[in-house]
Amino acid sequence: MASGFTRRDFIKLGTFAGITVTLARLPFAHAIEVHSGLGASGWMNSDGQARYRWDAIRKVTGQKVFARDFRAMNLPGWPKQQAHAFFVKATQADKTFEGLALDRLSDDLQPDRLLFHEDLERDGIQVPKPADLGPDFYGQSFLTPKGTTPTMLGHPVALLVYHDFDKFEAAKRQLRFDTEFVLYGKTTGPNPPANFGAARYVRIGGDSPTGEPEFSPIQDAVIWGSFDGATPVWPPADPDGIFVPQSVMHKHRGGGTGNRDPQQVAQETYKPMQRGMEAAALIAADIEAAKQDPNKIVIERHGYSQSIDPSAMEPDNGNAWYDADTRTLHILAAAQSPYEVARVAAFMVKDNKRFPVEHIEILTGTTVGYGSKDHSIFPFYVIAACFYGDGLPVRLANDRYEQFQMGIKRHAFDMNVSITADRKTGQFEILKGDYTCDGGGRANFSFSVAQVGATAAQSIYYFPKSDLASTALSSRAVEAGSMRGYGTIQTMTMTELLVDELASELNIDAIELRRRNALLPNYPNTQGAVQLGEPRLVEMLDLAIKHPMWVNKDKAKAEFDAANPGKSYGVGFAQVQKDYGTGADTSALVLEFDADGNITMRHCLQEIGTGATTAQQVMIQQMLGQAPETVEFGVTEFAQLPLVSNWSPYTTTQEEQDKLAANPFWVPFMLPAMSASNSVYFIGFGTRQAANFLLEHSLWPAAKAIWSEGPAGGEIAPGDVALSDLRAYPGGIGGAGMTPIPFAQLAKKAHEMGLITGVALHCFSRWEWARGSFDIPGSGERTLPIDALAVRYGDGAPEALKSRMTTGGYDYLKRSKIDYPPVQRNNAGVTTYTPAACLVELNVNTFTGDVEIMRLHNLLDPGKVVVPALVSGQQQGGLAMGIGHALMEELPLYEDGPGNGTWNFNRYTLPRAKNVAVWNQTVDYLPPLSETSPPKGMAEVVMIPVVSAIGNAVAHATGKRFYELPITAEKIKEALA
Repeated sequence: MASGFTRRDFIKLGTFAGITVTLARLPFAHAIEVHSGLGASGWMNSDGQARYRWDAIRKVTGQKVFARDFRAMNLPGWPKQQAHAFFVKATQADKTFEGLALDRLSDDLQPDRLLFHEDLERDGIQVPKPADLGPDFYGQSFLTPKGTTPTMLGHPVALLVYHDFDKFEAAKRQLRFDTEFVLYGKTTGPNPPANFGAARYVRIGGDSPTGEPEFSPIQDAVIWGSFDGATPVWPPADPDGIFVPQSVMHKHRGGGTGNRDPQQVAQETYKPMQRGMEAAALIAADIEAAKQDPNKIVIERHGYSQSIDPSAMEPDNGNAWYDADTRTLHILAAAQSPYEVARVAAFMVKDNKRFPVEHIEILTGTTVGYGSKDHSIFPFYVIAACFYGDGLPVRLANDRYEQFQMGIKRHAFDMNVSITADRKTGQFEILKGDYTCDGGGRANFSFSVAQVGATAAQSIYYFPKSDLASTALSSRAVEAGSMRGYGTIQTMTMTELLVDELASELNIDAIELRRRNALLPNYPNTQGAVQLGEPRLVEMLDLAIKHPMWVNKDKAKAEFDAANPGKSYGVGFAQVQKDYGTGADTSALVLEFDADGNITMRHCLQEIGTGATTAQQVMIQQMLGQAPETVEFGVTEFAQLPLVSNWSPYTTTQEEQDKLAANPFWVPFMLPAMSASNSVYFIGFGTRQAANFLLEHSLWPAAKAIWSEGPAGGEIAPGDVALSDLRAYPGGIGGAGMTPIPFAQLAKKAHEMGLITGVALHCFSRWEWARGSFDIPGSGERTLPIDALAVRYGDGAPEALKSRMTTGGYDYLKRSKIDYPPVQRNNAGVTTYTPAACLVELNVNTFTGDVEIMRLHNLLDPGKVVVPALVSGQQQGGLAMGIGHALMEELPLYEDGPGNGTWNFNRYTLPRAKNVAVWNQTVDYLPPLSETSPPKGMAEVVMIPVVSAIGNAVAHATGKRFYELPITAEKIKEALA
């Protein structure tokens, strides 16, 4: 073990809530098993380019890949017999639940186990309430207690468990649309939980965009609000009246209060919040004055963005088995964050009375969730069910009706937004917005989504003054949470629609108006933070304004309309930039090679359909010349890195962080969820750091030794070759005119020399990377953008070094110094962005209101592309998702919505090939600014600008502007009537 670190300490660090947690992959986890007989050469060309995705063969040949594909009999060590379960759910949320009419099921279809809330409560099976997520994150109860009103439509009231699949399937089908099986009592009215939170971001800039602001969130404070019914109440004169909601205490792209008393936090932040409200009053006065000033223009509009379903290919599902003999909980979960499932599961089961758990083993598979499987309650429903399988594993898997009824949705947003500008110059002066989202009946990330939506509302523009208020309300609607877009598709669409109308009112070309107001390098966002690098917004706008679709739009409209009576042609444009990352981004992996040159990688990254597992391996190949032969993804247990954390990266105070950081094993957060488009840059940052570490500390000295062999100091002696000259080539390392060396030869030499041949590391970013100093044997003290480091030495290393490899077979190098980003960086909101623009050509049938998209052109800045085909796939898929949001996808929120259990794809319309101009899509990718430009996260951004571009194109076609989505044929017909 590492010096001063005992085995007992190590065991403690491997537990959550006193329960040892082991996480593993399904049997296909290793590359050599997934691609048996193919090896690395199967999916990668000899030139180092990916021929197809690393997991492609298994997918296209129908082998087991997703968690949904597996039953207990497929899992080693599990019983062969499988139990199945399903929920009965409330379709009324204004009456008390009183029980079930079991006589509506025939005797041969009665469940083997019937569970109500009272049964779970008796046995101590409760909804998990980890402190860092807030007490109501997963709601108050798994099942609605008898005699109470369900908190939301679709909330489960009972769980039926069957040992026989045929009985299970027959009973489930019989009850699917039965409205009399659930017994209701007195009418009480809706019973949603307390509202989820209100936050306000106010900024008044200085004399220039780069000058010191008079007030900004990052410099001063975010303003927290309380509620009077559904109305937010902002800080009053009395500081004791300030309320900081507990729901602030959660993950994801926003600030928080930690586990401290909210009133204490309110007292501490009262004065800056009071100044913020004074600044908001000044902004409101400026807007009123501008309305009276003929030199100013103020546009105020109300907008609405609808609730939609993620429509992920794999509905929520899981399989779990409680082994009472070994007190082990086995879980197979479809989740975007296996680590979070493990951590929260331990909190969930630690106090149950009947089913003691000492060990948890989690299996994960590839999944697709678009955010909807990020911190979902569903895996914990699966765990609750498995305790009642009478020794059998219990499988809980939504069909599509059930997924619509209880799956996480995209938030509906109600928005009131205004922009103030100078009439002569078109310069924007003020952005004011009130954004209210409906979070449904379970908190999840609703407040965070509201905050992110508000902080993203500025889109690509600089506003000297801004006042952006965000509110997350509860309701009886189905739960909304962390879906792709995360509040930004709603708010940026509204801004882009407003900017287009503003351009029309000012008689300024819409792209030119955008160009005049675009953020430039070092210009702050509405929180006061400066984004990473050159925004490249003006560069993208300059390309768009020259595109033939835009240049010829008026001429094309005249010709098309004349040739097509009853149809009206339009072209629309929009440009946005979307943040990527969470503000508490981490990465962890182990990367090593043996003396034969075989590379092994164990990585925390989880595949969710984006091809991230492929990209991480390509990163290694691009830096070391060879891809790993053996890989394991979704890893959450690294024995080489025995780290500890308080799991509160958004809520820890500066004083607490400074104290905790003195422990060389402490990190602010352990492992990432797959969310916020964080894989290629943030999670990949660790991959690149590991490869670079081996390049510097192993391959470079090995290469120097090989190039030094021979007479007179070898071929390297006459030159001046440095580490920076090294370049990877397919199969090895070269550069500076030296003879390229195959990777296997380098590996052999590195082991002979006893160099470092394996590295395990952990990284952390709070919109800025933590930097740690380490004493590296053979290199001395080095400062690196990582906060934990362990190394393995080669076969020829001296015994003195080998004897130090006692932590998971590695030498854990305690950091001598660590610089974590200050906690105030939480208020930055975001600093990493990807810009995207879209031109849309369409026509509107003026008789039916139908919209036909004719042509699409995208502009994207993905940074340095790792795998071009994956970027193309994200771009094409994102366009389809955005088109669906703009024109057709919509879910009613309440009784006639999905919570009533009758919704499926027969009622819910998704875009098809005919709707997306599949053969008429083009794209321009901005080339990276240099070979050292990093890749950018883009999974979310590509779907956003097409929404407002369609709205702007419809306005060009019809002369009517639409601020309520989706823009359906019925709405267009009504507007044209």
